[in-house]
Amino acid sequence: MIVLVKLILAHFIGDFLLQPNSWVEGKEKKRLQSVQFYLHLLIHGGVILLVFWDLQYWPLALIIMLLHGVIDTMKLYFQRKSHNLQWFVIDQVLHLISLLILWYIWAKPTIAFDEWRDSSSFWIILTAFLFLSSVTGIIIQIFLAKWAKNINDSEDESLPNAGKYIGILERLFIFLFVITGNWTPIGFLLAAKSVFRFGDLRKSKDRKLTEYILIGTLLSFGIAILTGLLVLRLLKSKIL
Repeated sequence: MIVLVKLILAHFIGDFLLQPNSWVEGKEKKRLQSVQFYLHLLIHGGVILLVFWDLQYWPLALIIMLLHGVIDTMKLYFQRKSHNLQWFVIDQVLHLISLLILWYIWAKPTIAFDEWRDSSSFWIILTAFLFLSSVTGIIIQIFLAKWAKNINDSEDESLPNAGKYIGILERLFIFLFVITGNWTPIGFLLAAKSVFRFGDLRKSKDRKLTEYILIGTLLSFGIAILTGLLVLRLLKSKIL
C-alpha cells in the first residue's frame, strides 16, 4: 500500500505543486510543441524517483511518464473551454486509474476482493449513499411539488443545480456523522444553513417560501438521520 500512496503523492506534487498556471496555459496553446509539456513529464518521472529514492523504480517512472503524456495529449486535443471542468475530472480520474493499475502490476498486492464483495456492510453503506444522494432528492422534490407552484420565483438567479448538490452534500455529511456517532456537528450544520438562509428569507418577506424551505430542510435532515440510524442497526444486527 505504501507504494500506491507514494505514487499518488508524486502525482499530486507533479500535477499541482510543480505545475504553474503559465505551464498549463502554454500547453493548451502550443500542445505538443510546448516545451512545458515535456518538462512536466520529466518532473513527474523525477519526483517518482525522489519519492522512492531507489533507482530500481526507473522502469515504473518511465512508464508513468509515458502514460501521463498520453492522457495529457488526449486532454489537450479534445478539451474545449466550455468543458474545462469535465476534462479536468476525466484527466485526473484516468491518471489515478493508471496509477492503480501500475501499482497492482508492480507491487502485486494481495487484495481479498471476495471479502468486500460478500460483505454486507459494504453493500448496506453503498445503498445508503445512493439513496441519500439521488433517491432522497427526488422523493423530497415530489413531496414538495404541490407547494412549489405557490412559491414566487426569486429575482436573484442561483447557480445551476446548486440546491440539489447542497442537499446531497448535507445528507451525506449527516449520514457520516450519525454512523460515526458524532451528533454535535449536525447541530452546527443546521445552524450554519439557517444563518445563510436567514438573510434571503428576511429580504424576500415571503412566508410561503420560508415554510417551503423549512419543510425541505427538515425532510432532508430527518431522512439522513433515520437512514444513518437504520444503517447502524443493520450493521450491528447478527441477522446479516
